[in-house]
Amino acid sequence: MTLIKSISGIRGTIGGKPGENLSPLDVVKYAAAYAYWIKSENENAKVVIGRDARISGEMIADLVKSTLIGMGCDIIDLGLSTTPTVEVMVTEEKAAGGIIITASHNPAQWNALKLLNNKGEFISDEIGRSILEIADKNEFDFATINHLGNIRFKDDAIEEHIEMITKLPLVDVDAIKSKNFNVIIDCVNSTGGIALPKLLSTLGVENVTELYCEPNGKFPHNPEPLPENITEICSKIENGNFHLGIVVDPDVDRLMFICEDGTPFGEEYTLVSIADYVLQHKKGSTVSNLSSTRALKDVTLNNECKHFEAAVGEVNVVNKMKEVGAVIGGEGNGGVIYPDLHYGRDALVGIALFLSHLAKFAGSAKMLRRTYPDYTISKNKIELNPTIDVDKILAEIQARYQNNEINTIDGVKIYFDKEWVQLRKSNTEPIIRIYAEADSPSKADNLAKKIISDIKEIL
Repeated sequence: MTLIKSISGIRGTIGGKPGENLSPLDVVKYAAAYAYWIKSENENAKVVIGRDARISGEMIADLVKSTLIGMGCDIIDLGLSTTPTVEVMVTEEKAAGGIIITASHNPAQWNALKLLNNKGEFISDEIGRSILEIADKNEFDFATINHLGNIRFKDDAIEEHIEMITKLPLVDVDAIKSKNFNVIIDCVNSTGGIALPKLLSTLGVENVTELYCEPNGKFPHNPEPLPENITEICSKIENGNFHLGIVVDPDVDRLMFICEDGTPFGEEYTLVSIADYVLQHKKGSTVSNLSSTRALKDVTLNNECKHFEAAVGEVNVVNKMKEVGAVIGGEGNGGVIYPDLHYGRDALVGIALFLSHLAKFAGSAKMLRRTYPDYTISKNKIELNPTIDVDKILAEIQARYQNNEINTIDGVKIYFDKEWVQLRKSNTEPIIRIYAEADSPSKADNLAKKIISDIKEIL
């Protein structure tokens, strides 16, 4: 059982002792600390709340709402919603912040509080540290009887979000509708089961087969949208007659497509393909994190634009996008950030842009995938224990490869022409991640194995 306190919020497993797991006492403490910060920074103490459908969500949401009311904050409760919907509603409702109750792609025993600022974006490192300090010191006062907060329920937020998407200039509803796409979706029994059918209907996609679209929180498989977790929908596509498969994670901020033959389009290539479409119509920079495929850089250069890398973490990608004025960005885990709508990973806008791209492309999803450089990332990890000095390992590796180009803004990333390997400590799990990319699976695996061998020598 685990409790992880980070700058972006608090995440943990349900049950067990306070301080060691995501217990009700921990939820109240950190919600109160967030509310205290909100009230210290804003005359307006209005907060948007939404949650995914995981089983513990209602319990955690009730605790959060009661705590915020007790702190004197007014609440706009979206109920079952998506992470990007909560984000856009913060600005639409002119709120001071937002809390998303979701553990994203983590298994069902996990839940979390994701904390937003008044722009509907994840709070900064500095603010996150401040909130953690407030919580640790119990530096908050609850409101007196005449200053308790109020709650307002809003049940049409997803529809408003979808309307914003369909109004975007690069979302071509007529082109999508003209293709009469036959689509199958897997929403892992969470809030994608509410949002995706509504989005697809609005985009004119009438032939939709739904898998696991009942938002009851009973995940039928590991909810992270990776090839090994989506074998059922791939099999149905292979044996059916579909143009495309779409898979989202429980809070609908990560997105994966499946080609008409049942093969994954590739989680890394979700952003690559959408960025290619955007750049064809609007020139500008792109940004991805250091653990994402170099295919985005290739596509960006092919469109005569500049590509930039950021440290892992959505807030880091967003900050870099703002710094360079990027027109599209995100992460290779299927996270698409389209600033013309908002600065947050958004699977719904990603679907609309991809379908617009596919509708205008003279071919199938498989044919579209073949137009992009073909790289493979080998993803590995080493479990950590208290005796391992991670900083020493990274310094030793850096010294061994000092003649190569090296990036140290997030762990250590070493470049070998068009190949690379990155070592970094995870922000959410007690592990070191070792990612390597090359133009074939064997090359990527061998590169990763070489670095793992180096680490074992150091240890």
